[in-house]
Amino acid sequence: MTSTPPSHEDAAEGRRTRPEHGGDGGSRPERDETPAERSDRNWNELLQELRVTQTGVQILSGFLLTLPFQSRFAELDGQQRTIYLIAVALSTIATALLVSPVSSHRLLFRHGEKDTLVTMADRLAKAGLVTLALTVTTVVLLIFNVVLGDTAGWVAAACILTFFTLNWLVLPLLVLRHESGDDSEHEPQG
Repeated sequence: MTSTPPSHEDAAEGRRTRPEHGGDGGSRPERDETPAERSDRNWNELLQELRVTQTGVQILSGFLLTLPFQSRFAELDGQQRTIYLIAVALSTIATALLVSPVSSHRLLFRHGEKDTLVTMADRLAKAGLVTLALTVTTVVLLIFNVVLGDTAGWVAAACILTFFTLNWLVLPLLVLRHESGDDSEHEPQG
């Protein structure tokens, strides 16, 4: 027995709907939830992810803010100080991006904008993760530059940026592609 997709009226009236198949050929797991419940679930999942990243970026920011007060900081050359300031700026931007969904939630709370909030928070979180990866890369650049020299710093930074790109972008996209391929292999051919 097959079911037809719900009409827009069903979703607008808050009745339970079956999720639609993804446009990429794959299908999402079926859930018995209203659009409001889906927004709530997506928001809660996003908050859990943000808790992990917010803690990490705040610890990193705190570490960076203490460096100028260390005795060896005065020994940094002009390039190293520039790298340090870039790391501080990136860390501050990452913190702002990763905490922004909380501020947005406070401003949009009880205005019926949960879908908009979830979409906006998703984009802010993605931008925050990119900025966090750039922050860590810049910190690695600074540390290797100070300890081993300029060339070692740039090589280490390139390695770390590659590592982030592979783990945070390429790997999830490969999994998604693999899963989409698995779904299409099991679909009847027409």
